[in-house]
Amino acid sequence: MTIQKALSGNDERTYSVASMRRRIQREKRQQTQPQEQQKFARDVTIPEAITVQELANRLAERAADVIKALMKLGIMATITQTIDADTAELVAAEFGHRVKRVAESDVELVLQDQGDDADVLLPRPPVVTIMGHVDHGKTSLLDALRQTDVVAGEAGGITQHIGAYQIALLEARHGFDRITFIDTPGHAAFTEMRARGANVTDIVILVVAADDGIMPQTVEAIRHAKAAGAPMIVAINKCDLPAANPLRVRQELLQHDVQVEDVGGDVLSVEISAKTRKGLDKLLEAILLQAEILELKANPVRAAAGVVIEAKLERGRGSVATVLVQRGTLKVGDIFVAGAESGRVRALIDDRGQNVPSAGPAKPVEVLGLTATPQAGDDFTVVENENKAREISEFRRRKRRAQVAAATGRGTLEQMLENIKAGQAKELAVLIKGDVHGSVEAIKGALEKLVLDQTEVKVRVLDAAVGPVTESDVTLANASKGLIIGFNVRANPQARELSRRDGVEIRYYSIIYNVIDDVKQALTGLLAPALREKFLGNAQILQVFNITKVGKIAGCKVSEGTVKRGAKVRLLRDNVVIHEGTLKTLKRMKDEVREVNQGYECGMAFENYDNLEAGDVIECFEVEEVARQL
Repeated sequence: MTIQKALSGNDERTYSVASMRRRIQREKRQQTQPQEQQKFARDVTIPEAITVQELANRLAERAADVIKALMKLGIMATITQTIDADTAELVAAEFGHRVKRVAESDVELVLQDQGDDADVLLPRPPVVTIMGHVDHGKTSLLDALRQTDVVAGEAGGITQHIGAYQIALLEARHGFDRITFIDTPGHAAFTEMRARGANVTDIVILVVAADDGIMPQTVEAIRHAKAAGAPMIVAINKCDLPAANPLRVRQELLQHDVQVEDVGGDVLSVEISAKTRKGLDKLLEAILLQAEILELKANPVRAAAGVVIEAKLERGRGSVATVLVQRGTLKVGDIFVAGAESGRVRALIDDRGQNVPSAGPAKPVEVLGLTATPQAGDDFTVVENENKAREISEFRRRKRRAQVAAATGRGTLEQMLENIKAGQAKELAVLIKGDVHGSVEAIKGALEKLVLDQTEVKVRVLDAAVGPVTESDVTLANASKGLIIGFNVRANPQARELSRRDGVEIRYYSIIYNVIDDVKQALTGLLAPALREKFLGNAQILQVFNITKVGKIAGCKVSEGTVKRGAKVRLLRDNVVIHEGTLKTLKRMKDEVREVNQGYECGMAFENYDNLEAGDVIECFEVEEVARQL
């Protein structure tokens, strides 16, 4: 028994010692853990909002561990959910990392141009934008300069989206051996695209047909050139035609504050013919002379920066952006940010379709390697690494989503119901898909301008994007009872089958005129008809009869026109309207009749009104509905 007790005591003492040893080891680990974490601690930059996945990437931790840390803080978040900077800082501190907070406005500071020293600037080719009215010969002029045929590939002979090209001169003149041209569409709906072209240009060539003179889009082009502060050269085209009158063009330009040198101004003007190539050499000389005066220079030895001229989605190549490099040299393999998108340059293709290893200042190239399609007019900047590119693109996406959400707010449910009851919630829902972003943007702007001058009907653009029509587009249009417009794109087989099943209409177009006309016709159908009053006739009350159980009956004689049963009537006393209502009774003798013509007598009674006196005049009229137009 004693041995058992002794053994029992030994067992208890042994267990107690082992427990103490384990506790001491655990405390030592807890004391040394911060030192171990300190060895792997890193500086982590955290913006005002960040996703759980991005935070895990910056902490070099598993996303599952970050989610566990959030759960300890009482926050249930998924891997794609966005958390605020305070929460992200607590999680980073849990893993032993140092945190550096930055404001979202500081994210893009790295993209701000700090300028270049004058000693590193070298001459660059001039960027020339060709502007003018539809069918005045802009693209034909560019073809004559490039010895190519762009017009043949355009629907309806109209340039549908911006193109950028660079031509090489046979010999260097005025210090330049190349000129970059931007060809902008001439249709009025592409106003924004022309403005974008003017904002990146050094010189504007205003093309005016000698037989047509100044037109509406010519005036818009003049405004854009002046807004951009770019010098202008007037190219008076089609001088080979018998009806050409260059003098009239110069005189009409004076009305828009454009004075050419021939009338005492400082704007160069050249008479040309793109068809016969007459005057092209003089035009090139004028461009190079103006470029020499501007002293165009850029630093080619720096990270590239420029602007997206056009962007599109192509099968087999993905998202493709036409970029005009403005500073630095863009090379294959560079990591860049284009608007809200990012990527790595996989290939550079010039305007001739040739692969090039790099592109310097004023060089337009197609860039392959985008993660998604940017918007035309977005800035294009090369950054140091993928993390920085991803951070900037995510910040811009959040900013753009917030802007779209703010712009598409539709009010409260009560307001919507009130609008529907009042007949004010009449709108045409439209989903736009196109081949290039410039065309999509132009169609969206043109449709929104259709209803600017009234509020009864409106166009609601559900989405406007680049690419073919997909099943998700059909689903969105079906939910909103909308119409799908495909501009130079088609629906895939699955989308076509879904549209037939759900009754969603898909309309295909290749010319913007037809889009505007069809939507305008559809909006006209939503307008409530106008009510127009049609005068029928007058009748004079000769005597008033008071009949039992019937009321007062006016004995009248039709003095003008015709009086009809069921028509609207007004009672005039001393030429003042004292009542407006509907005829209840119209009789001739004892018979109820449909109408009574001028010169005949009749008996009339009003609905719910009997204040009739001899000498009053009854005016009879109809209200007819007339279809309204936008």
